[in-house]
Amino acid sequence: MASKSLYVGNLSYSTSESALRELFAEYAATEVRLIGDKGFGFVDVPEEKAADAIAALNGREVDGRALTVNEARPRSERGGGGRRFGGGHSGGGRRW
Repeated sequence: MASKSLYVGNLSYSTSESALRELFAEYAATEVRLIGDKGFGFVDVPEEKAADAIAALNGREVDGRALTVNEARPRSERGGGGRRFGGGHSGGGRRW
């Protein structure tokens, strides 16, 4: 049976994995992962139950916060778009 990973955001920092598992129990959650103290996590549910879980739980208030629940997307590659100093000119420092 294929599963889908759902993103669950805007969680209270006091929300536990067991509370999240209980919230998604009706949708047969197979794995629950909280991401540190970031206020979000991921819940894996069977593919055929994912749309129902999103419809029922997106916007639901839990611990005083309206949850964001949607299909998790793969993490995009982070570009190295930052500024670099010292490349290509002598001195190696900032150019003013």
